[in-house]
Amino acid sequence: MFTGLSHSRKRPCGKSNERRSKLNRETADAKSGEATILVVDDDREIADSVAKILEKEGYITLTANDGMQALETIASSHVDLIILDIMMPRLDGLSATMKIREKKNIPIIILSAKTEDSDKVLGLSMGADDYVSKPYNPMELVARVKSQLRRYLYLGSSGRLQDMSSGNAEMITVGGLELDTGSKTITVDGREEKLTATEYKILKLLMENPGRVFPAEEIYERVWNEEAYAVENTVMVHIRRIREKIEINTKEPEYLKVVWGIGYKIENKFI
Repeated sequence: MFTGLSHSRKRPCGKSNERRSKLNRETADAKSGEATILVVDDDREIADSVAKILEKEGYITLTANDGMQALETIASSHVDLIILDIMMPRLDGLSATMKIREKKNIPIIILSAKTEDSDKVLGLSMGADDYVSKPYNPMELVARVKSQLRRYLYLGSSGRLQDMSSGNAEMITVGGLELDTGSKTITVDGREEKLTATEYKILKLLMENPGRVFPAEEIYERVWNEEAYAVENTVMVHIRRIREKIEINTKEPEYLKVVWGIGYKIENKFI
């Protein structure tokens, strides 16, 4: 049974929520070894409901009521993951996502009442890592949070809980691409580019298997660790973002190729 809240009328941030945010920031500072999640929604009931669900799972939570407050919180507090609404005053979720991506690779899950496929594709193309529609299933939301944190903390660029020692790190090279599995960074002809945790895992999968074509469904199942269902758009958006970082001309890609009707591959002509 779905127990998530639907998107209700917008309301301004109240003093009680400000006190909650302050208390949560202090708690986060005191428990820096635990994952901290920022919940951003201008509907206080939804923000508090999501925060309580996550706190029951052992996470530290911070709350913000619009994109501007979210940026201020990220600047002043440690945050491992962001759950973000789209329709908010002052600064909407998509604009906030773009600003966050200018400096940070923190996983972003959009939680929105906008449910059209075009809305999801737009959110992912702006830099979000996942998209959950309202009304939401709490169990699904928690599962997606855990999945994103697992990639970010253990496979991504947070530098906090990486399970790979520098001695086990390796460099995967394909032509002018060099993927450092220790620092989780990609160097393109000597130029370093930042990758989100999801982008890193997709690129690592493809570069470890040059020439092999991976269907979108297989990429999704191996990267997201979930059963694939209608995932083409999700994978396509992340592939496009990777291309923008590693290709000189995205319309005529040198490395990351699409095999129409089948899937994606890293060209093996450099091997």
